[in-house]
Amino acid sequence: MRNLIFIALFTCQAFLVSIAAAEEFPTLAEERKVPVVVLGALDKITARLSSIEARQNEPVRFGTLEIVMRHCRSNPPEETPESVAFLEITDIGQGKKSEKVFSGWMFASSPAVSPLEHPVYDIWVTRCKMVSGEASPPSE
Repeated sequence: MRNLIFIALFTCQAFLVSIAAAEEFPTLAEERKVPVVVLGALDKITARLSSIEARQNEPVRFGTLEIVMRHCRSNPPEETPESVAFLEITDIGQGKKSEKVFSGWMFASSPAVSPLEHPVYDIWVTRCKMVSGEASPPSE
């Protein structure tokens, strides 16, 4: 009987150690996940509406704008839905020097709280997601 109890305790301990190790050391697939912000974009001149995906710290272009997402976060499903991203947007322009037109947090649920103020383009956060770090997402 003692041996049976010892084996049961040893098995439980081994199981708990394996769970702790799994949380401490993510699998290879989890390590390759990178945050991506999905943005809505409007060119007011052509009325072109686009969806843009920007990976963390990788610049993407929309018209004359260069957009870099520094941080993106979404609430867990059990909380109020919200996605927030820290964006840096620079207007590269054509023939003029670059000008930073936005640097700050944008909220998906409240785009008017901190909007991009640009005469030609509107940019807003739609959501944040995690994707595999191997291939670059499509962008416009």
